[in-house]
Amino acid sequence: MNTGTRVIGYTRVSTVEQGDSGAGLSAQRRAIEEKCRHRGWILVDIIEDVASGKSSARPGLTQALERIESGEALALVAAKLDRVSRSTIDFCGLLARSERRGWKLAVLDLELDTTTPAGELMATVIASVAQYERRMIGERTRLGMAAKKAAGTLKAPVGRSRNVPPDVERRIKKARRAGLSYAKIADQLNAEGIPGGQGGRWYASTVAKIASRPARQS
Repeated sequence: MNTGTRVIGYTRVSTVEQGDSGAGLSAQRRAIEEKCRHRGWILVDIIEDVASGKSSARPGLTQALERIESGEALALVAAKLDRVSRSTIDFCGLLARSERRGWKLAVLDLELDTTTPAGELMATVIASVAQYERRMIGERTRLGMAAKKAAGTLKAPVGRSRNVPPDVERRIKKARRAGLSYAKIADQLNAEGIPGGQGGRWYASTVAKIASRPARQS
């Protein structure tokens, strides 16, 4: 990114990690601030998430992306890959979103800056790894079902939305009541690295199933 580019920083930590100086919020903030000074980027804000360790929600990341996509900044900057996404597949989804919506992404521990040729190459490598992971997950699922079928233990299929944590289900229903489309909700969940029902990506169809599901009994 060029000197003068407006960026928003993003940091995340779980409460159990706050004493870890390598992954703490202050260390991430310093890394982002130093990089911005070195490159001449204009740091508009640094938005943070502090999770409980059990919750999958990342409201800070959602806010950061909404502000970038509203035109307040051109790029999102994170100190570490594992702070902005929980898996290669989810990070690939974040990269795809940035391409679709015209903003840039910088991850400092990878030296990834999607405005540079080296950053584009790194993004291509990550996308290839994500595709490989998706295929391996599909192959393992296929082989597992074949083994169960051969053993006579294959049960009736269960929708992958059944594995969604209660807090994520409540968030989806709340977002839907607020008027968000199924696709928009899926985009937000993918961008925040929240795994789907079986650890994969979110799709509008899956969100629709959860949104229409009766309330869970306590």
